[in-house]
Amino acid sequence: MRVAALIAGSVFVVVAFAAATLVADTREGLVAEVVTLLASVAGIGLLIYGLTVRPRSSPAAQISAPRPSGGRPRTMSDLAYGIAGVVVAVVLVSGLALSAGPMLAVFGLALLLPMIAGCVYLCVRYLRANP
Repeated sequence: MRVAALIAGSVFVVVAFAAATLVADTREGLVAEVVTLLASVAGIGLLIYGLTVRPRSSPAAQISAPRPSGGRPRTMSDLAYGIAGVVVAVVLVSGLALSAGPMLAVFGLALLLPMIAGCVYLCVRYLRANP
């Protein structure tokens, strides 16, 4: 499945680049623009899936080796990654506020909320696991 996703994603990206050469201010050009956008979204999604999917483990391995319920121990790198992510988010939003104004800073903050939440989650998990 991984190889098929990589091949299909590559084909979609090639189609997107080919359609991008036909974009113009005509009806056919607008259709080419839509094809470019949709093919690029599908192609990038398939490429990311193909590059990040893990192979399935066999059912026998899942039965014989149960996982401990506590999860993995939290390391200092979890805290460092969390703090670094929050600092990067603060720098990005501050730069956006200074250069583009507070309204765009609010939009940037809204876009960065998932990253900020993940970084805060790493910090909190480290602090809860290591009292």
